Amino acid sequence: MPLLALLVIPWISGAIAALLPTRARNRAAGLAGLTALVGLVGVALHFPGVQGGGLRVEHFSWVPSLGLDFVLRLDGLSWTFCVLVLGIGALVMLYARYYLSPSDPVPRFFAFLLAFMGAMLGVVLSGNLLQMAFFWELTSLFSFLLIGYWNQRKDAQRGARMALTVTGMGGLCLLAGLLVLGQMAGSYELETVLGSAQRVKAHPLYPVALCLLLLGAFTKSAQFPFHFWLPNAMAAPTPVSAYLHSATMVKLGVFLLARLWPVLSGTETWFWLTGSAGLVTLLLGAWAALFQRDLKGLLAYSTISHLGLVVLLLGLNSPLAAVAAVFHLMNHAAFKASLFMAVGIIDHETGTRDIRRLSGLFRLMPITGTLALVATAAMAGVPLLNGFLSKEMFFAETVFIDAIPAVQWGLPVAATLAGMGSVAYSLRFAVRVFFGPVSALNTPRVPEEPPKWLRVPVEVLVLMCLVVGVAPAVSIGPILEAASRSVVGGQVPPYSLKLWHGFTPPLFMSALALGGGAVLYLLIQGLEARRVRLGGRFMARLDGARLFTSLLAWLTALSRWLRRWLLTTGLQRQLLAMVLVTLLVGVVALWGGIGKGDRPLVPLSPVFVALWVTGGVAALGAAWQAKFHRLAALMLLGTAGAVCCVTFIWFSAPDLALTQLTVEVVTTLLILLGLRWLPPREPARGVYDAHTRRVARVRRARDFIIAVSAGGAMAILAYAVMTRELPERTSFFLENALSGGGGRNVVNVMLVDFRGFDTFGEGVVLSLVALTVYALLRRFRPAHEVMALPPQQQALPEDLRTDLVNPRLAQDTAVGYLMVPAVLVRLLLPVSGVVATFFFLRGHNAPGGGFVAGLVMSVGFLLQYIVSGTEWVEQRLNLAPRVLIGAGLLLVLGTAAGSFVAGYPLLTSHTFHLSVPVLGELHIGSAMFFDLGVFCLVLGSTLLILVALAHQSIRAHRASGDD
Repeated sequence: MPLLALLVIPWISGAIAALLPTRARNRAAGLAGLTALVGLVGVALHFPGVQGGGLRVEHFSWVPSLGLDFVLRLDGLSWTFCVLVLGIGALVMLYARYYLSPSDPVPRFFAFLLAFMGAMLGVVLSGNLLQMAFFWELTSLFSFLLIGYWNQRKDAQRGARMALTVTGMGGLCLLAGLLVLGQMAGSYELETVLGSAQRVKAHPLYPVALCLLLLGAFTKSAQFPFHFWLPNAMAAPTPVSAYLHSATMVKLGVFLLARLWPVLSGTETWFWLTGSAGLVTLLLGAWAALFQRDLKGLLAYSTISHLGLVVLLLGLNSPLAAVAAVFHLMNHAAFKASLFMAVGIIDHETGTRDIRRLSGLFRLMPITGTLALVATAAMAGVPLLNGFLSKEMFFAETVFIDAIPAVQWGLPVAATLAGMGSVAYSLRFAVRVFFGPVSALNTPRVPEEPPKWLRVPVEVLVLMCLVVGVAPAVSIGPILEAASRSVVGGQVPPYSLKLWHGFTPPLFMSALALGGGAVLYLLIQGLEARRVRLGGRFMARLDGARLFTSLLAWLTALSRWLRRWLLTTGLQRQLLAMVLVTLLVGVVALWGGIGKGDRPLVPLSPVFVALWVTGGVAALGAAWQAKFHRLAALMLLGTAGAVCCVTFIWFSAPDLALTQLTVEVVTTLLILLGLRWLPPREPARGVYDAHTRRVARVRRARDFIIAVSAGGAMAILAYAVMTRELPERTSFFLENALSGGGGRNVVNVMLVDFRGFDTFGEGVVLSLVALTVYALLRRFRPAHEVMALPPQQQALPEDLRTDLVNPRLAQDTAVGYLMVPAVLVRLLLPVSGVVATFFFLRGHNAPGGGFVAGLVMSVGFLLQYIVSGTEWVEQRLNLAPRVLIGAGLLLVLGTAAGSFVAGYPLLTSHTFHLSVPVLGELHIGSAMFFDLGVFCLVLGSTLLILVALAHQSIRAHRASGDD
């Protein structure tokens, strides 16, 4: 199976699942399970190619000039994680089918889970650092949706927000670290980065990149001091915990450390930062797990502890320790996922996870009890189970470490203490829940064995724990060797998976951990029986959730204070602050570095001077009249815009002139519609005292000085730029527009081809602005005083004015004083359509294009609304602005990705030569469809804003009628 298909299939299945009916639980679960199984089979077929250190790479050019290529890379490590993601994912899909209630929106759950699976595969298969950061953030987003799946619960909402905040902040740090790492290595390609170890470690920015990358890894894998989000995420459904918080998401940070281990490890900085964080997390998680009353909370803290163990191993700068880290990762995924599912079964059958209310369940649930006990023994490191083998390797690495004396003696002691804690909390889970008197009367439901298929995933995982523990060399040996080879970056150091190595220090440490753990469990049980709260106060001081909540509260208070200090009720003050800050930044940036260039000046034209004097007078008149005569100010403002249009024509820029002209018309009409809903401004009556007049003069003088300074600064900057010779590279577009973009209009070719990515981003921004304006104006209600009819309508006969005032009675508002304009604008609509089509079709070779065509078409619709009225237009024209925006985005995205799918860089153009009867030979470029998307975006966004403004009249009339 191609790697691209492996990555895409979960996303397609997730989209299909999202469209299924709410009650289609069987179809959704079947689709999700089949997707995971197909992917698992496809990955398994790749194992022979990666077993001996082989590599499978699929490369798709995207934006090569920026180092942004889409690269999928499969080696032993990524193959192992793909098997974990897909294999445990298939079991979780089956488990979730029988775990979730029929009242839950199950298809939505599986859609989120499949999307998360696709994001996980995107991270582990990424062969580009920036691509990895993108999918990394997607895992945070979909984990937020999965943790908060039961959104009616407050704890789920809090846990989802906390997880998203912590991992999202870590993701930003990771992105910064990957950017620095790519700059140090000279490329963002993972293959190049992995081969630049010496260059990276010798770079002065190595500590900065390492700290940023560790922050990203520690937040995702819940390492101290960011461990607190994981226990709070236990409000998620148990299938989510079994998948995200045992086998996939929490292991992403460890995967990142293992993936970049050849590049970042081997230094003292790496040893102390990574090893210290892992050691503290290992001990803290084990200690906290001893006092948890919620079973999922106990498993969450044990997960934190085991992840700390893996991070500690990776921080030891030893290839053999890295092998042990990979081995424990695989073992932990098996026994911890089975334990989470077993806890889910207990909760499902008893109605509680409170360890104080559970006991003696082995008599009522013997099969489930047996499975849970075996998985718990694997977590504790009991011999003949998989956890024992990786724990032995961990003990061996701590004993034979070559470091300073304090580390040589202290690390084995800490490892033994952590092993004792693991045994103690495993005994707490097993003994308290499954042995002792039967507590059926203390639980909401009388427990019994669950349905068979709810138990099957646990049975499969427990069987894996047994097989790996009994025959590790045969069952897991080849996979461990392939994964370890990718981590250590070369020859794997010799290691043994035998069950018996003789009487060695690691064996003695294991025995001490088992015996000491049992004693520690009995000691804590006795203290709890005497109501002694050991560790509660200590853990309260280290409660990261409380610190996190306090920090958010402090930031919220700070933001409110800043809002009160910076924001005012008057828009004029805010605009003043923005202009001053912009002016200050510009002056500081250009101070001493700007002046007249060497380009010869052209003679001054009196006509051009007169033109700009006219524009300046119009602008001053608009500012002077803006307060009391808005319509006059708008007309004068349009005059200044017309002067800009003529200026573009003067400088041989017809595309800019055409765009400026259409933008002026559209914005003028929209502002004209907006002015309708502003209350009238009347000159204030009364006598001003001397102080008020003095304050007004000072304010006007201040505004005048700021306006002149800003305008003068822009004039100086424009003069400095235009008196300099253009760089030679600017001729690239002129030389390659026809040959590379298939068009003679250089401006349009730049917009839809050379700089098409920028145009796509601007289109998205325009769409977001239109949707935001629409959403805000839906809640806006005009003031009562602005609802009075204009004098023209007030002068109409009473019966006709009634029809105009009441839209429910009016059949045609285009009568009376508006009859002639109404007839003209109806004739203008097809004309505007023809003109828009003309500009669109000629845009690639002459002035025009999709943007101008969209604006011209918008003018035709705008005039219909202004003259004929909102209801008259919408009764006769079925306009769907949001559909137009969606169609435009799909066209732009489809055109951009079409070349990418064909193996060319993003937005690569292609010209089709078609021979059509009668018309002859036609040359159609793929950029035309991109331009068509721009046309739909502009038209849809303009109409959406227009509709939001026009509907105010309908809402106001209805409000008046209700009153």
